[in-house]
Amino acid sequence: MNISDWLDEKKAEGLDVSQIVLPDDLSYDEAPDETIFYEEINTCGIFCTDDHPFSTVERFGHWYYCRGRDKETGTHSSGMDWRLFTKDRDLAVKTAKSHIE
Repeated sequence: MNISDWLDEKKAEGLDVSQIVLPDDLSYDEAPDETIFYEEINTCGIFCTDDHPFSTVERFGHWYYCRGRDKETGTHSSGMDWRLFTKDRDLAVKTAKSHIE
């Protein structure tokens, strides 16, 4: 089963899938069909492997998965992770951009 079908099933069951956590077997086994948006705040340079604030939108079938780490966490901090599943591309991109500005 792919991510898009799984989300459709959960929505049909009446669940709010906007903030749902994907099962490990789904999240690691499927690559996105397309990456719509990606931005990272990395003032350290390309060789730094520590955590940095980022925001991305990936498409899985007809679902958009927005996720990232808020800018307020600062460089090299973990936590304040966020996610959103939606079928609305514009909402997904707007949400991702708002978390990184």
